[in-house]
Amino acid sequence: MAEALVSRIIEQLASIAGVGEAVQSLLSNFQAIEPVLEDAECRQWNTGMKEVENAYKPSRKVRSLNLCNGFCYRPVVPHYDIAVKIKNLSKTLDAIAREKDRFSFSLTSGTRELKPPMTTSVIDVSKVHGRDEEKKTIIDLLLGRSSQEKMSLPIISIVGTGGIGKTTLARLVFNEVKVDAHFDKRIWVCFSDPVDEIRVAKAILESFRDVVPAVAAFDTLLRHIEKSVKGKKFLLVLDDVWSGNPTKWEELVSTLKFGSPESRILVTTRKEDVAKMMRTTSMILLDIGRMIADKCNGLPLAAKTSGSLLSLKATMEQWKTVLDSEIWKVEDVEKGLLPPLVISYFDLPSIVRRCFSYCAIFPKGYEINKDHLIKLWMAQGYLKVEGREDMELIGEECFENLATRSFFQDFERSEYDGSIISCKMHDIVHDFAQFLAQPMCNETKLCSLSIVHKSNSSTIFPGIRDSVTDIALPSLFDRLTCLRTLCLRCHERHFCLSIARLPRNIKKLKHLRYLNLSNNDAIYELPEALCDLCNLQTLDVSNCGNLHALPQGIAKLINLRHLINEGTPLLYLPKGLERLTCLRTLSEFTVSDIENVSKAGSLQCLQNLNHLQGSLVLTTLGNVTDVGEAKSAKLESKKHLVCLRLEFIKLGRVELVDKDNEVLEALQPSPDLEKLTICDYKSKIISPSWLMSLTELRMLNLQRCGKCEQLPSLGRLPSLESLVVEALSSVRRVGNEFLGIESDDISLSSSSVVFPKLKFLEFRDMDEWEEWDYVISGQKDIKIMPRLHRLKLDGCHKLKALPDHLLLTTKMNELTMNWCSVLKERYGRTGDWRYKVSHIPNIRD
Repeated sequence: MAEALVSRIIEQLASIAGVGEAVQSLLSNFQAIEPVLEDAECRQWNTGMKEVENAYKPSRKVRSLNLCNGFCYRPVVPHYDIAVKIKNLSKTLDAIAREKDRFSFSLTSGTRELKPPMTTSVIDVSKVHGRDEEKKTIIDLLLGRSSQEKMSLPIISIVGTGGIGKTTLARLVFNEVKVDAHFDKRIWVCFSDPVDEIRVAKAILESFRDVVPAVAAFDTLLRHIEKSVKGKKFLLVLDDVWSGNPTKWEELVSTLKFGSPESRILVTTRKEDVAKMMRTTSMILLDIGRMIADKCNGLPLAAKTSGSLLSLKATMEQWKTVLDSEIWKVEDVEKGLLPPLVISYFDLPSIVRRCFSYCAIFPKGYEINKDHLIKLWMAQGYLKVEGREDMELIGEECFENLATRSFFQDFERSEYDGSIISCKMHDIVHDFAQFLAQPMCNETKLCSLSIVHKSNSSTIFPGIRDSVTDIALPSLFDRLTCLRTLCLRCHERHFCLSIARLPRNIKKLKHLRYLNLSNNDAIYELPEALCDLCNLQTLDVSNCGNLHALPQGIAKLINLRHLINEGTPLLYLPKGLERLTCLRTLSEFTVSDIENVSKAGSLQCLQNLNHLQGSLVLTTLGNVTDVGEAKSAKLESKKHLVCLRLEFIKLGRVELVDKDNEVLEALQPSPDLEKLTICDYKSKIISPSWLMSLTELRMLNLQRCGKCEQLPSLGRLPSLESLVVEALSSVRRVGNEFLGIESDDISLSSSSVVFPKLKFLEFRDMDEWEEWDYVISGQKDIKIMPRLHRLKLDGCHKLKALPDHLLLTTKMNELTMNWCSVLKERYGRTGDWRYKVSHIPNIRD
């Protein structure tokens, strides 16, 4: 019965070649048959199924399917059931045969194997970008004279993973004009897998002859090739070589050596061992990155550091140098030092290496302030470069270099411009810095000292038990005369821990460049001896709550670059400040009252301080009596100032005539200013003529200008992104004047934009503000605040409504209404005008 069934199956299949679905249906029916055959029958079935497989061979390889496996181990069932199933199977086969005739399928035989596409040398160069360095390297190898030319035929191999661009690179080289001109013959042969040596030999021969002899012997073909290449300078490209017979390859190369000594072979392959088998003389690795990654052994910090280093390497040769570095084998690596870290360190310029090793002075996990760190580097003399005076900029470059290479991490960034404020070091990186710093440690020539006096510590220096103020500092200053940096900052801002006075023998620290006295609320005065520190570059007295004056001789500190005094209530700055022409940082300048005028410098002291950068606060401008002094400050020449804060408060008991409007006009800043704050201004109008000249202004804050009755015209500021108006308690209405337009302004074009870049707008504590609206001519299509993202209203109790035009035309994402009772009643969740703001995603009321 089994034989009859098999014969039936073979007969049907013989007429159904190519119907894959039919065979699948057939096989599924076979699986449904309950096997009850004896061992002999089982063997017959196996034989029959082999015949079935030979009758139908699919175009793709199919995993083997065993139909009789375990036949002899299942329970026996009645022969009647088997007969029914065989009958049903026969009907299925008949149906398949009818379908074959219906669709006119014809009989085919044989097998088809999937082969990779054969490549050619054709390329559209305009669509290829990059690989210039590798291309140049290969061309140099092809056209240059080799020291091995007399001994062997130079073979250049391009090795890399699939899809990385090996063939494209070979095509670029093959089609290069000077390559074409250099060689008598260029030959492109695409290999196959498995390698067909006969086809390769014939392809080479075809490039030299129009007619290839009809021979099939490899040896015969080689003799023909030998005659064809003799004395000729050729380039042979063998593309996509997967494997090969070393013996036959040696025979082919031996034949090709009869060509000119300047001939070359260029190979592309995925496998480095294939390139070695082909006796490669020069290897171009296109996946060096993967090899370097393997050396990182899965360590995240190692991978991150390696990636950062390689991102700065533009050529393959530089990557190869990293891969071949002996540092991967250094014994100290086994002690915890990561090879990528060491390699990256030694790749740094010497100036940056010194800066990094200095970071060992910080405790593990310490949050390092970037500006503070740069000043410390500067104090050590690390940032001196011949021909450059901008040490701060050099410091920025060094920091950026280290950050880019992952020596720093956990960055805190400014919300204003995204610049880095502070960072930390990974523990392993910190260990490496300390490892580097060990040879430099020398107590007799200590250059940096930071004293941290905490409430739970009884001593701060070996052998000294009394307080810092009474004993320790004078003793330290006598012994550590080589100090360059001294940090006496009170870390916990606690009065009892603060330094009460600075010893006069501080003048012995002739080499001191950096002195930090910040947060010491117990300091009431500084000794005049401080002014003998002629090399001092940074003096930080910020947040010293009871320090009201600096030493009168401060003008002697001619090398001072940073005077940091924010948060310290100085009543004035001493005369002679104008001599400090190296100043880059001056946090605050206080205009003195009449009582201290004899000791104080005026605004005119700022005239020649043109290197000032960053932020500057001019406070107590209400004390200005001579507008000419304000004008002589020449703020417009301070092109490196980014932020300016003008505080018009008054000190002293003497009532002065209000000149705020004139003083503001005289304090014209540079047009490069990016942030401006005007506060405590007492005139009725804020309208300096220079306001519209601030084309780079991004942030503007108007605070506590209580007498101001009208907002200035700000809509034409082209770069303004953030505007905060706070406590202008006399303003009752905001209209067209705020936008900087009139309803009938004929100068406006139909495509005018008002506040073109404004993203954030806040009104706060506007006690008398009732109306906010503007009128636009119907014929004008003016865009108002098209980029407004956030509108915040806080403490605007009397404001009745928001401009409909503003709500309809902006892309506002957030609306906040705090302590705005009328607005909340109308635009709140149950308000009648809620529909006007319902399209705004985030409403906080």
